[in-house]
Amino acid sequence: MNEAIPVSRVTDHGTAKLMPDVDRERAWLLTVDGAPQSYVDLDEPAHLEFEYTRRLGHVLDTVAEPGRPLDVLHLGGGAFTLPRYVAATRPGSRQDVVEADRGLLDLVAEHLPLPPGAGVTPHGADARAWLEAAPADSADVLVADVFGGSRVPAYLASVGYVREAARVLRSDGVYVANLADGAPFGFLRSQLAGFALFFEELALIAEPGVLRGRRFGNAVLVAAHRPLDTAALARRTAADAFPARVEHGPALREFTGDARPVRDEEAVPSPEPPAGAFGIG
Repeated sequence: MNEAIPVSRVTDHGTAKLMPDVDRERAWLLTVDGAPQSYVDLDEPAHLEFEYTRRLGHVLDTVAEPGRPLDVLHLGGGAFTLPRYVAATRPGSRQDVVEADRGLLDLVAEHLPLPPGAGVTPHGADARAWLEAAPADSADVLVADVFGGSRVPAYLASVGYVREAARVLRSDGVYVANLADGAPFGFLRSQLAGFALFFEELALIAEPGVLRGRRFGNAVLVAAHRPLDTAALARRTAADAFPARVEHGPALREFTGDARPVRDEEAVPSPEPPAGAFGIG
């Protein structure tokens, strides 16, 4: 790209726009139908601009010793922010990125190409279908960041989906997802109840104002069969510009309360965010 000029294209699932950041020379914001989806700095792939992305990055940093290559499956591609992050911080990792919007994949490949040898393989496919066809015990980490507009699709919010995620992860693997909800947290609590059926360890990362029900926002769900380094996660998230809290153990069980897991036939998308909740500003 010679000039940093905005790019707009109608893709399979909406209107995607790439907008240059005036403050960072080769940094770009991706929006789809006006909702911010990704931020990428081509010169600094380890720079994570969005707060929820930083929290996902903290989980990726703490799942294994620094620099160790991982096999990572990403459901939801966007502009490949996290795959670029893993390639930069854990060279030699093998990553699969599943993105249903093939037009978006083409746009990103054309304007924000991955560096040679990044070890990232894109797949234009439905996330649930691809997961169900994936081999068992094949991923160290599964990252889910799939939104239809500003909502997590229903078919990625059921017990059947959680079962498939647990099958694809290795015994010491870690699941991490970007979710969104607000009080009374019917969606988030049902997700926690569903993951508790298949994973022994759960954690939730969110800003205190979101957890207290004061506003709608992102929450990062982490699940594993082994103890999570919640102390390291808490230190990292507390040091961010917008500090977050890590809930786990009894406090998280209390938050989940009497919520029930959601079967496939009764699954619903995450709630519609209030106007302006995820706008650019």
